[in-house]
Amino acid sequence: MAHYQHFCEVSKEELFPPGEIMMEKKQKKFLTVAPFECAWPNDLRFREAGRGCVAFDAFAHNDVTLVFREQVGSQHYHYKRDNCPHYTVIIGSHRNKRFKIEVDGKTVVDATGVGLCCSSAFQSYWISIYDGLISIGKGRYPFQNLCFQWLDSNPNCTVQYVGLSSWDKHVGYRNVNVLPVTSNHLSLWKHVDYVEHDLGEDDLEQELEDEISNYESWGLRKFLENWELSDMFFVVGKEERVVPAHKLILEACGDFGLSLSVEEVVHLPDISYSVLHALLQYIYTGHTQILESDLCSLKSLSLQYKVMSLVKQCEEIVERIMSNKQLFDSAQLVDISYPSWLQCSKTFPYGLPIDRERLERFLSTGEYSDLDIYVGVHDIVLRSHKVILGSWSTPFTKMFTNGMRESVSSVVSLKDVPLEAFKIMLEFMYSGKLNKEATEEINTLLLQLLLLADKFGVTLLHQECCKILLECLSEDSVCPILQVISSVPSCKLIEETCERIFSMHFDYCTTASIDFVMLDETSFCNILQHTDLTVTSEERVLNAILLWCLQARELYGWETVNELMGNSTPEMLFGERLKSLNEFLHLVRFPLLPLDLLKKFEGSSLSQQIPTFDHLVKEAIRFLEFGVTDFQGSQRFQHRKSSFKELLYICDGDSNGVLYFAGTSYGKHQWVNPVLSKRVTITASSPISRCTDPKVLVSRNFQGTSLAGPQMEGGRNTSWWMVDIGLDHQLMCNYYTLRQDGSRSFIRCWNFQGSLDGKSWTNLRVHVNDQTICKPGQFASWPITGPNALLPFRFFRVLMTAPTTDDTNPWNCCICFLELYGYFH
Repeated sequence: MAHYQHFCEVSKEELFPPGEIMMEKKQKKFLTVAPFECAWPNDLRFREAGRGCVAFDAFAHNDVTLVFREQVGSQHYHYKRDNCPHYTVIIGSHRNKRFKIEVDGKTVVDATGVGLCCSSAFQSYWISIYDGLISIGKGRYPFQNLCFQWLDSNPNCTVQYVGLSSWDKHVGYRNVNVLPVTSNHLSLWKHVDYVEHDLGEDDLEQELEDEISNYESWGLRKFLENWELSDMFFVVGKEERVVPAHKLILEACGDFGLSLSVEEVVHLPDISYSVLHALLQYIYTGHTQILESDLCSLKSLSLQYKVMSLVKQCEEIVERIMSNKQLFDSAQLVDISYPSWLQCSKTFPYGLPIDRERLERFLSTGEYSDLDIYVGVHDIVLRSHKVILGSWSTPFTKMFTNGMRESVSSVVSLKDVPLEAFKIMLEFMYSGKLNKEATEEINTLLLQLLLLADKFGVTLLHQECCKILLECLSEDSVCPILQVISSVPSCKLIEETCERIFSMHFDYCTTASIDFVMLDETSFCNILQHTDLTVTSEERVLNAILLWCLQARELYGWETVNELMGNSTPEMLFGERLKSLNEFLHLVRFPLLPLDLLKKFEGSSLSQQIPTFDHLVKEAIRFLEFGVTDFQGSQRFQHRKSSFKELLYICDGDSNGVLYFAGTSYGKHQWVNPVLSKRVTITASSPISRCTDPKVLVSRNFQGTSLAGPQMEGGRNTSWWMVDIGLDHQLMCNYYTLRQDGSRSFIRCWNFQGSLDGKSWTNLRVHVNDQTICKPGQFASWPITGPNALLPFRFFRVLMTAPTTDDTNPWNCCICFLELYGYFH
C-alpha cells in the first residue's frame, strides 16, 4: 500500500494536466463524444416508453454506440458499468469488425457481415425499438435498407432516453432525431427534420478531424519538413532547396544509407521538390498527393531508397493509367495512401509505412539515438530518440523545443519517474503495443503507467490502461486505485466505477482491509451517498465513518471508539477530520437500527461528547418509540433500495434459510419446492437419475438415497452439488446446513464455494478431515467467517476434494438436504 501512496504523491506534484475535449455541441453543427463518455441531449426521448426510432449520422473509426435506458445517465456514464436495465447497440465493435447488441451489459448479438460498420465520413443510420424488437438499418430514411433485426424474448418496455456514446475513440454525431414508431413505418421518413448547415460535407468532416487531432495531438505529421529535432537535410533541385528530415524515421521505412553520428546532407540535384515532398509526406503521414506526370519520378526515388510499399502503389497507379490507354495528365493530382491491409503487426501504429520491428531494434541498440534519459534515483540511462517521444507527447515536444537546456542537450533527467513503468511506456511509443504480461492485472506497475501516460499526455497508452482497469476492477482493488486516480481529471470514468463497486460491496471493502481510511474526503463521501450503497446493517456504515475519521490503523467497531472517547476528546481523536465526522454522521440511517442498540448509543461517551451523534440517536429513538420526527421525508428514515434481507440460521432444518424463502416465492405464498417452481436451479456432477434428483436437495422430506456421482475435473476425481439462486438474486452467505442421506458414506474433505458466474469459484469454507457428520440422516451446520462472508454470490456448491468413508463408492457425495443463510438480495 505504501507503494501506491508514495507514487501518487510524487505524480500529483509533477502532473501535466491533459487538455480534455468534453462533449459539446458546436452551433448545432455536430456533436463530438470523447472516449469513454456519453451525451444525453434533452430532446432524445421516445414519446412512448419502449417504442421509438432514432435516426442519425455518425463519423468514427469504431464503436458508434447508442444506449437506450429508462432514465438519463451522466456525462461520464458508460454502459459497461450500468446495473440498470438498458439496451446497447454498437456499430463497428472490435476495431470496426463486428456489430453487437447488449442487454443489461450482456452480449446477445455479436455478428459479422451484416453491413453495419463505421466510416471515416459521416454515414446515416437508424435504430428502432418496438416492444423488444430492435431493428437497425442504413441510409437517410428510417425503416428502409434494413440490415439487422433481433427480438428480445424478455422485452424491456421502459427504455425511453437515448444516449450517444463511444469507446476508446472519438465519435461525431449530427442530424440526430427521435421519431415515433407507427404502423406505417415507411411514411415516417417524411417527418425527419434534418437541419441544414452552411458548411459542406468536407468542411464538417475536416472540422471534426481537427477537433480530434486537438485531443490526440500526437504523430509524426507535425515533424514533416520541420527543423525541430531534425538531424539531416536534403538539398533538392537546381534551386538547391533545403528540406529537413529525421534519420530514424527514414531508416525505419527504407534504406537511405545514413550514418549513425554526423549530421547528414543528401544532395538530390535531379529531383524536384514536389517529388521529394511527396515521398516525405507519405513516410510521415501515410498519405500524399502528386501530379500524374511526376509518378514515375516518385517511383524511382522510392525504389532508390527502398520504400517498397510506395513503389508498389506507384506501379499499380501507372499500370491502371496505361491500361486505360490514357496519357499522363500534367495537371491531374493522384491520391496515394498507405494501404490499410498492410497496417498489421509490423507497422507503426499511426498507419505509416514504418517497420515496427526495425524501430524496436533501433530502441534496443541505440542506433540514431539523440537522447540519454536518466531515470529514477539510480540514474539508469535509457537511450532514445527525441522525434519518437515528441510524436507521442506534447510535454516532451515542448521540453525539446522550448529553448531551454533540454532543447540543445542530449541528456534529460527524470528523477521522480518509476523506472519499470517508464520502460514500458517507452516500448509502447516504439511498438504501439502494451506489455500485456506486466499489465495483465491491476498492480502498482499498471497504476504507475496510467499516471505516466497522463503526465506526459500519451493519450493512446492512457486509454489502453483505462481499458485494462475497467476490465479488471474488483472489490479488492478499488481502494488503492481510488487513492491514485482521484485527483486525475482524465480518469473520471474509472473513479466513478471504483466508487460504485465499493458502494456495492461496502461491507467487504470496509472489513477486508483498513485501506479505505486513506481515501480522500470527496471519494469517501461519494461512496456514502451512492445510490447503489449496499449494506447489511447501518451499524457497518457508522463503524466505517468512525474508522475513516480516526484514520485508524486497524479494524474495530464503535465500541472501541467509545472506549477511546472516554479517555480523550473528539478534537484529539479525530483532529482535522472532526468536521467531516459531523457531516458524515447524517448519512447513517439511525432509525433503521434496533432500538436496544440505539439505547446503548444514547448512554455512550460518543453521545456525551459529540452533539451531532447525540442528536441523531435521540431523533431515531423518538421515531421508533413514538413515530415522531421533523424530517419524516428524509432519506435517513427510508430503507436503502439495495439493502439485503437478513435470513439468519436458527437451528438445523429450520425454515429461515434462503432456499425455503425461495419456495415461498420470497415470502408471498405457501411453500412449494423451489426447483419445481423454478425459483432455484440445482445441478450435480453426475446426470439426473433416480438417485440424483435435484428437487430432493431442497425438499422438506428425508430421502434415503441422494447422491452426486464422481466426475473428472482437471485430471482429478471430484463430486459436487451446485445451487443457482437465480439471475436477479445474490446472497452474502454466513451459514450453511447439510444433511447426510441414509448411507454411511460420510464426507470428510470438501470445499463450500461461491461464484458469480458458475465458472470462477471462491472458497467460503475449506473442510479438511472434518468428522462432524458421523450418522445416517444427520444434520450439520457451519458458519462462514472472514471477509468472504461479505461477498455476494449467485452460485454455491459443495465440492468434494477427497474420498468419503465408503470404500465401495468413495466419490459419491451423499447429501440429501442443503440450506443457505445470510443476507439475501
